Amino acid sequence: MNMSRKSVIAAAAGALALGLFAPAAAASASVPSIEGYSDVVADKAISTLTSERGLGETAAAELLQRQQQSVDTLDDVRSAIAGDLVGEHLDAKGNPVVTVATQAAADKAEAAGVTAELAERTTEQLDAARAELEALPAVPHTSLGLDPAENQLVLTIGEKAADSAAGKLTAAAAKLGDAVRVEHVAGGMQKSIYNGEAITGGGSRCSAGFNVNDGSQDYILDAGHCTAGVAEWNVGPSVDASFPGNDYGLIRNDTGSAPGAVTLWNGSTQAITSASDATVGQDICKSGSTTQLTCGTVEAVDVTVNYAEGAVDGLIQTSAAVDSGDSGGCLFSGSTGVGITSGMGGGSSYFQPVTEALSAYGMSLN
Repeated sequence: MNMSRKSVIAAAAGALALGLFAPAAAASASVPSIEGYSDVVADKAISTLTSERGLGETAAAELLQRQQQSVDTLDDVRSAIAGDLVGEHLDAKGNPVVTVATQAAADKAEAAGVTAELAERTTEQLDAARAELEALPAVPHTSLGLDPAENQLVLTIGEKAADSAAGKLTAAAAKLGDAVRVEHVAGGMQKSIYNGEAITGGGSRCSAGFNVNDGSQDYILDAGHCTAGVAEWNVGPSVDASFPGNDYGLIRNDTGSAPGAVTLWNGSTQAITSASDATVGQDICKSGSTTQLTCGTVEAVDVTVNYAEGAVDGLIQTSAAVDSGDSGGCLFSGSTGVGITSGMGGGSSYFQPVTEALSAYGMSLN
């Protein structure tokens, strides 16, 4: 989970294509170009920002470019303040911000061009609060994650959670004071799977994730709840699954087609040239076979989501729309692969970090 965001896992990443990809469509003359973004992804990301935040196209493009630069800056400064780093995020203008435990760390961060804030609560205090809550029996349709901007844990309770169990969680959170914020949301948390066509098997459907290889064989890095539930897909057999706990799995790709690009659902693709962890405040996009190309913002990282099937730790929480059948699809920021679609709930979507899955299997992106 603490891998460098600049770490280039391989030359490219992508979603499975069972045929040839068409050349990328020409950009609209009105869409500003963004380094690393294909025309279609730039168009979608910019339109999302203009509709959700009221930004003009040029301002939206500048924000996305600034976010990329800020993520690189955070990567450079992280090792210098590692022992004192409590949290990190991008502010509304796309600038990097860190929360640190000491003034010395704040001075180092500021010298590198990163806004630094002294933490009211240390990493150890937040970890202790998390441990207290996670020591209680897991409650389906709840999640627990870190809000680095507020230096708080966020306990999210879906309305489908059992009242008595949710009440015990809420009471435990109240004893931890301002270290934990409780939020109530509609519905519940569920993994995204089934309905329709994409990669199919056993009457189920998921979305193809990142094409990867071990040097001799191509595989698809997908959601673990997909590979755990289906032994044989139309593209090849499931060979491993880690779910719950994690949500990643591996499918042997026997199609002979394993391109290093994400499909954008209009005949064009987005090239991915690296893999990275997510940063809170970062704008991202997702490709999946149900909702296709959607964009949003990273809301939280290191989130534990309690699905009915069990808890999954270390997930990325975003505002990008997902639905059943999107599981396994790719989360990315421009040309950087970020995550694998896991689930949804309360108006948010959840993703398995791709860097963790690549490391677990010793795979490289195609």
